[in-house]
Amino acid sequence: MRIGFFTDSYFPEIDGVTYTIQLWRERLEHAGHEVYVVYPDGEYEPDERELPVASLPNPFYGGYRIPLFRRPSTLPELDLVHCHGPAPVGMLGRYYARKHDLPTVYTHHTPLEEYFHQSVGSDTLARVLGKAYVPLENAFLRSFDAVTASTSRIDRDVEHVELPVGIDMDFFQPTAKERFSDRTVIGYSGRLSMEKNVEEILRLAERLPEYEFRIVGEGPFRDRLEREAPENVAIRGFLPRERLPTFYSSIDTFVTASTADTLGLSTLEANACGTPVAAVDAPPFDRTIGPENGERFEPGDMASMIEAVETCLDSEKRTRSAVERYSIHHTIDLLETLYREITPANDASAVETPSRVELPERSRR
Repeated sequence: MRIGFFTDSYFPEIDGVTYTIQLWRERLEHAGHEVYVVYPDGEYEPDERELPVASLPNPFYGGYRIPLFRRPSTLPELDLVHCHGPAPVGMLGRYYARKHDLPTVYTHHTPLEEYFHQSVGSDTLARVLGKAYVPLENAFLRSFDAVTASTSRIDRDVEHVELPVGIDMDFFQPTAKERFSDRTVIGYSGRLSMEKNVEEILRLAERLPEYEFRIVGEGPFRDRLEREAPENVAIRGFLPRERLPTFYSSIDTFVTASTADTLGLSTLEANACGTPVAAVDAPPFDRTIGPENGERFEPGDMASMIEAVETCLDSEKRTRSAVERYSIHHTIDLLETLYREITPANDASAVETPSRVELPERSRR
């Protein structure tokens, strides 16, 4: 199949959506498909199947860009459109599919309304914008043949297929450790933005001065976090992808207080590298983190957070086996099956699907 990924988040910006699209594309092309990525342009050199859309810097959220326009006639002939966001590039993909009567898939990665506050700076205005925005996104999602999300946490009034984004278990596995410190090391990797609640990790570090803390990532809160970090916290920019398994393997526990993740990919990558995770007791971690791969703590409760971290440090956990069910191999099998399910029968007969995805009746084309 010739598949079009339409996304408003892509390189050079580094985040979970970007890496997911890269991994899915790589695996789908290995399976014999052609995957084209349509994305906002930036300081990035595309290959022949990466198709940039003219864009401007985003003044509301540093590092991301606001797409402008690309004529649909400049896009290649596709068999299926898969959108990864509701912003202009995602809307371009939906328009292209409608114009050519193509099957469509939407993957819900991010509850955008949870990011409004850091863009507008007002809780009241952010709530008003969120209440106006969610019904619009619901209507947009209902126009697709199938909607997927990593867990049941989608917070949208649409039926969806649960499809974890997938972990490359061959890449993320225990490696030789890097010696950060003679002390126990607690780590975090991810966006440094408001909804990730990284300041809670700084509070934790103040309460646990006997431990070293390593935070890696970029985002609009980085400068503020660096100013407020106690002496036992080191903050660095995003690590190159190839260094992440060493980072995850070298820390003694991964910790996150984020309340805006849809899967928490970095937590599962850490698990795949043999490291337990202390995570806030909220979706999606109430589904992905349990006694076999970590501990959960009550949001805003520092005593509970400390107890979760200490329990992770003091116990042996079979973290890798606990996340095997999120392997990218399973994800791509299910994704290919989903594509076949929504593709007209005369186009789908050439390839036998490995298994069947049960779609909501609305999603059957």
